[in-house]
Amino acid sequence: MAYTPSTMAPPKRKTGGGRVTPKGTQPGEQKKRASDDSTVTSSRDHVAASSRYTPKADRRQLIPPNMIPVIMCALLIIGGLVIMAGYLVGEANRWFTGVGLVCILGGLWFATKWE
Repeated sequence: MAYTPSTMAPPKRKTGGGRVTPKGTQPGEQKKRASDDSTVTSSRDHVAASSRYTPKADRRQLIPPNMIPVIMCALLIIGGLVIMAGYLVGEANRWFTGVGLVCILGGLWFATKWE
């Protein structure tokens, strides 16, 4: 089958692009400004509701920041001691190992909270 130019779609016409609203305004602002001429404000005086940056909400810390490294070290040491105690007692069963690993993992979790 031969290629024929008549089967092609016609080329798109280039329309006049560009800015529709004045720089620094939004599409809904012109109507609002035209109806409210009593107060003259610029768009820089207030932050638009659609601004992109939203600051993070302050979270209340339950644990004081100076206690985090203390708790972290205590959990790591206790976890190691519990695992060693299981072997020293002579009954190295899974409970000693499990409790020791949970304490060590808790210490590592606190290590991620330390700033």
